Amino acid sequence: MAKQNTVFKDAFNRCLGLIEGNDTLASEPELGSQLGVSRTTVRAILARLEEIGLIEWSKRSKVVLRKPVQSDYFPTEETDSLSEIIERSFMRRILAGGAEPGMQINELELAREIGTGTTSVREFLIRFSRFGLIEKRPNSHWVLKGFTPEFALELTEVREMFELRSAAAFANLPDNHSAWAELDAIAALHREILADVENRYREFSELDERFHLFVHKASKNRFIIDFYDIIAIVFHYHYQWNKTNARQRNARALEEHLAYIEALQSRDPARIDEACRRHLKSARETLLQSIN
Repeated sequence: MAKQNTVFKDAFNRCLGLIEGNDTLASEPELGSQLGVSRTTVRAILARLEEIGLIEWSKRSKVVLRKPVQSDYFPTEETDSLSEIIERSFMRRILAGGAEPGMQINELELAREIGTGTTSVREFLIRFSRFGLIEKRPNSHWVLKGFTPEFALELTEVREMFELRSAAAFANLPDNHSAWAELDAIAALHREILADVENRYREFSELDERFHLFVHKASKNRFIIDFYDIIAIVFHYHYQWNKTNARQRNARALEEHLAYIEALQSRDPARIDEACRRHLKSARETLLQSIN
């Protein structure tokens, strides 16, 4: 199959989520509306679904033949935008490097690792530097600065306000919104990891980032979504530097996520608020323990 763009691949993966709970698929215009793509892209998605044996497509009839499996999905790295790829590579580099204060980050090395130009990398680093966690030095070098308990507490206050707002917005999404199918898929992945947590607990970090960003996007507020950059680097990477009880900690977080997801699915505002607050309180305690 010819190489497709990220818009197609992202929409295709989300369409797989729609297949999970249905025996047939909606009309092309309805699919386009649910996925937020053109009819041309919808037809390309349907052709791909038929090609891999997921549906039988005959004019208006789109019968689901089987449920999707993991190998049907395009890898995450193929569905992300360039800015998301740079952000993920940046975070992984920090984690792999030990992330001690004073650690140097080189624009050229990061760009070479990602396979993109230094301009895109520099733009990301400049945008990220406004949070005060990295500082520009001469010759395309940046330096990682330290985290303090005071910084973490300020961050958690803002995070809780934003996420509570986003979770409430999520509950108001229409029934036919593709986010509900994606939430089901995220919940299934949580259960898979939890069932084999002894061997898969290290996978929680990226799933944690994916889930919380997913909730934040429901706000449709560009400032809340943009703020998630700093949340990800601190919450989803920094607390991992303390490896003590990582398996138990991640297992507990997986269970909290599942309770949070069930609350979202219930659409009960009080239940959502309680589950969200409980998980964010736990995340705050974990972060502060890792800093102290």
